[in-house]
Amino acid sequence: MPTPRSRRGSLTPVFLKMKKFNFRKVLDGLTASSPGSGSGSGSNSSGGSGAMHPGGTAGVLREEIQETLTSEYFHICKTVRHGFPYQPTALAFDPVQKTLAIGTRTGAIRILGRPGVDCYCQHESGAAVLQLQFLINEGALVSASSDDTLHLWNLRQKRPAILHSLKFNRERITYCHLPFQSKWLYVGTERGNTHIVNIESFILSGYVIMWNKAIELSTKTHPGPVVHLSDSPRDEGKLLIGYENGTVVFWDLKSKRAELRVYYDEAIHSIDWHHEGKQFMCSHSDGSLTLWNLKSPSRPFQTTIPHGKSPREGRKSESCKPILKVEYKTCRNSEPFIIFSGGLSYDKACRRPSLTIMHGKAITVLEMDHPIVEFLTLCETPYPNEFQEPYAVVVLLEKDLIVVDLTQSNFPIFENPYPMDIHESPVTCTAYFADCPPDLILVLYSIGVKHKKQGYSNKEWPITGGAWNLGTQTYPEIIITGHADGSIKFWDASAITLQMLYKLKTAKVFEKQKVGEGKQTCEIVEEDPYAIQMIYWCPESRIFCVSGVSAYVIIYKFSRHEITTEIVSLEVRLQYDVEDIITPEPETSPPFPDLSSQLPSRSLSGSTNTVASEGVTKDSIPCLNVKTRPVRMPPGYQAELVIQLVWVDGEPPQQITSLAVSSAYGIVAFGNCNGLAVVDFIQKTVLLSMGTIDLYRSSDLYQRQPRSPRKNKQFIAGLTELNDSPVPLELERCKSPTSGLATRIPEAAAGFCRNEIPAVRHRNQVHHLPVKGSRKLSLPTDLKADLDHVNGHYTSPTSQSCSSGKRLSSADVSKVNRWGPGRPPFRKAQSAACMEISLPVTTEESRENSYNRSRSSSISSIDKDSKEAITALYFMESFARKNDSTISPCLFVGTSLGMVLIISLNLPSADEQRFTEPVMVLPSGTFLSLKGAVLTFSCMDRTGALMQPPYEVWKDPNNIDENEKSLRRKLVMNCPSPSQDIGDHQYTIICSEKQAKVFSLPSQTCLYVHNITETSFILQADVVVLCNSACLACFCANGHIMIMSLPSLRPMLDVNYLPLTDMRIARTFCFTNEGQALYLVSPTEIQRLTYSQEMCDNLQDMLGDLFTPIETPEAQNRGFLKGLFGGSGQTFDREELFGEASAGKASRSLAQHIPGPGGIEGMKGAAGGVMGELTRARIALDERGQRLGELEEKTAGMMTSAEAFSKHAHELMLKYKDKKWYQF
Repeated sequence: MPTPRSRRGSLTPVFLKMKKFNFRKVLDGLTASSPGSGSGSGSNSSGGSGAMHPGGTAGVLREEIQETLTSEYFHICKTVRHGFPYQPTALAFDPVQKTLAIGTRTGAIRILGRPGVDCYCQHESGAAVLQLQFLINEGALVSASSDDTLHLWNLRQKRPAILHSLKFNRERITYCHLPFQSKWLYVGTERGNTHIVNIESFILSGYVIMWNKAIELSTKTHPGPVVHLSDSPRDEGKLLIGYENGTVVFWDLKSKRAELRVYYDEAIHSIDWHHEGKQFMCSHSDGSLTLWNLKSPSRPFQTTIPHGKSPREGRKSESCKPILKVEYKTCRNSEPFIIFSGGLSYDKACRRPSLTIMHGKAITVLEMDHPIVEFLTLCETPYPNEFQEPYAVVVLLEKDLIVVDLTQSNFPIFENPYPMDIHESPVTCTAYFADCPPDLILVLYSIGVKHKKQGYSNKEWPITGGAWNLGTQTYPEIIITGHADGSIKFWDASAITLQMLYKLKTAKVFEKQKVGEGKQTCEIVEEDPYAIQMIYWCPESRIFCVSGVSAYVIIYKFSRHEITTEIVSLEVRLQYDVEDIITPEPETSPPFPDLSSQLPSRSLSGSTNTVASEGVTKDSIPCLNVKTRPVRMPPGYQAELVIQLVWVDGEPPQQITSLAVSSAYGIVAFGNCNGLAVVDFIQKTVLLSMGTIDLYRSSDLYQRQPRSPRKNKQFIAGLTELNDSPVPLELERCKSPTSGLATRIPEAAAGFCRNEIPAVRHRNQVHHLPVKGSRKLSLPTDLKADLDHVNGHYTSPTSQSCSSGKRLSSADVSKVNRWGPGRPPFRKAQSAACMEISLPVTTEESRENSYNRSRSSSISSIDKDSKEAITALYFMESFARKNDSTISPCLFVGTSLGMVLIISLNLPSADEQRFTEPVMVLPSGTFLSLKGAVLTFSCMDRTGALMQPPYEVWKDPNNIDENEKSLRRKLVMNCPSPSQDIGDHQYTIICSEKQAKVFSLPSQTCLYVHNITETSFILQADVVVLCNSACLACFCANGHIMIMSLPSLRPMLDVNYLPLTDMRIARTFCFTNEGQALYLVSPTEIQRLTYSQEMCDNLQDMLGDLFTPIETPEAQNRGFLKGLFGGSGQTFDREELFGEASAGKASRSLAQHIPGPGGIEGMKGAAGGVMGELTRARIALDERGQRLGELEEKTAGMMTSAEAFSKHAHELMLKYKDKKWYQF
């Protein structure tokens, strides 16, 4: 086909009459382009311009497209973060507001209240959060970070902001304590000193408790860091200081001396008071608890090792693991609660982390699934000198948050309303659907609620702080997550909340792998063989389809009724080879070899082995075994068909790279780096199983010839010397996404396609088509060196070493395949075929981040010479061939080389015949081309409206109602309106990892082309709807988010938002309608964002309030005698003691005060590059013009005032001109 041409800087096509654009908006569109989207070279030199194919006027769309979207409709901002805070480190609770705060190692803070109240804020430094302290019922929070800085957060606004910061320069912060209703914060340091900070001004007081004054003069050793600070419940003028080495000092703040000191041989981890202030309890490193009485500080009043064995006579008690924290809470009508973490015996190494609750003589050990980071006991009163009356314990684990009910004897846990279990199994893929059918959420919830876990506490969730309303956003949203264990979770994401609706376990269709059995069937993956790779969901028809890492596809249908049935399975043989080596004896084989001579024998167990001279070679066996017995399927999604790719001559099946389903056609299509398979899931038959090179027929642009089958593998065996690091066949297999970097390059195998021939297992009936397998070659050394630079420069795995993104010409291909003297006969790979490219990750994330394959070839790179992967599929009613007069069912196929092929689907005309008559699938011979791997397709009608693929209206397949027994299917075709005019009737939008093109059909004229990027590549692209208009949204590997209008491809937005730091973002980033997008920001959290200006404006109304005015509860009346004899009768004035007048100023070199932004939000979504500079310049001009306007107004006002003054003065002068002095 002719090459499309474009004009530099032109926004309108040459032969197409377009509307007159507003000049200012055109400039906005131009300035929205990024540096990476500069003009290309050659025929596609327009960097952000549209171009019309010059091939005449025939078939050009005559109707004018009114594009309503402008740059004012778009703006990028984060909305909300869901999931469990990644790597938590600190926990705090406000007992009056009933809000919870969690700090993390990355410097993030999550504040949680009632469901819907969930706020995320981040320290700019990224330093780990050491401790959090609420200003109880004040709407403020103090955070201490690992960079020795204190921050004061304002929680009285929906997006918290830092009011003050205090940076310690010479000492490291270890512990903080803020007494209730006090404005003085005690800060302990690593040197053992205690400083005091004024919360209101965030200035350090001159009052300091030095460690050498706190301990006895006779002590020769340093007591260690401060590990505890708390004021006495009995007397606010007394401060309890705990040091790491076991020393506890009771400090009198007024007299500035130690009132008493206690010593213990074991290190102290935590301390807690009895509410009367006469006793306190310490936890120690030997697993012991000591109870101290202030009246006898010489030795512990009581010492216990709760989990230690009873000591024998004359022997010391056995030590246990350290008790990291203890809390001592009293009750008015029962024994006190002693709650601690750790302290288990060393001889029970396999015991899981535990929380121990001691209540009276009863000891309850609650074992946890993850290590305990922190816990807090929730009490009825905020006053420390009253009976605490504990009612719950919040336990923060490394990967979970649980709340234990203390009011019931069996200590059940509360049902968590937050989506804290997103990472229950590592997330491997995501899908996002906005404005989906409204009844789906209720239907999925009604099914999912039946499978919820039981045994939760019957009381309401105790964290009920804040306020939240639905806001103005009313359309339903659903998020789907796929996981490593094969599970699928459906989430209700409406109104920026997240709640799980339904969970589907795909692994239930397969037999469980027994120990030692994996060598027969499951050798593709080392672990997680059921991991989900891709998700395809049609909300209207409720057809759901997934593909897994073990090269399988499962199609599900939704039903409200339970059934028991057998699972139908098909096996597809998809492995092809090309002419890439010199065969010793070229020969010509017939197109259909004798099946009887080459058909391998198959055992009853379903495994097929071909015996070769070197041993047993796997052939025609799937990676997993589908259950053959009848299976009970509960209401919900029920497996309709399982399709598996099989081994071919010892080569494992390649993982699936693209997936599409059409409920209207009853067809599923999927492809990998070897070819394409099309399956009829209504009749359960394989329609097409063809190598990518065969889809071109005789029109292969790369002139690759099918090779002759080899009689044996003797010549191939000699090629094993080419391997850089040869490994056994059993070890060099295709890896799971969790198993690290795969370095094997499987070769393609030549094949052919007929509807009846591919290997198919349908209800235990098997037919095989003999297709010769291929050898394995390790990665060439020069290619390995090239891949080392992937972290330094973003290069598309499907591109050449240069950044132009051009495909190799036939001459270039021949040069690559030319062998020099003495060079072994192997093909040099231009990019790693079907291998993973991983960016550096931390140890904690190494396993999770290894899920680095996605449907985009940007993640799975393809060998340009021979390996051409199927990267995108799309079913649509369109024009299969050039100048067709009518539309027909089509399958658009995109490849990693930027080629687009259209497959024609011939379906039975009558609906009744669809269940019996065969479906014909045939390549149409239509080819379109782009630069880079094809990522997505979409279609628009001649009016510019987005065309949705046809679908079947859902009906319950298992409904026994007589009215539902009819086989008639109700289809919604979404066809363009018929017209008698001669011309084109459809736009087709195609986006690759380098550029986007718009074609008009059926003339196949390229109307517009836009070179999105030359220096990077697109990771994710989707055609979405915003404000009832379509646009193209792209996420680039360099972090840019770009929006283009359709069909003219004018840039609307280009923001340097998020640089690609790991493959997790690449495989989980997805756009959806109404300006929504999401990605997995950490292994446990989903970050949602919006690119809609309207939603950014309304975001404040949608967020929850973290602070609500609540009256502080009154303290209990202590009574006259208790007030007289129970404690200090004098009031303690901290202001008088710690203020500058009495304590003086602290040294300026000790700490530096840093004013915070005070809640003033900066410029939203600051853009980078040219757009950022232009935006800043425009804002500066606007501000300058505004200031000039204000100055002009002030000048005019002053002139008016001067004139009025002059007038009044003149009138006054005339009035008193002739009067004498005594007349006044």
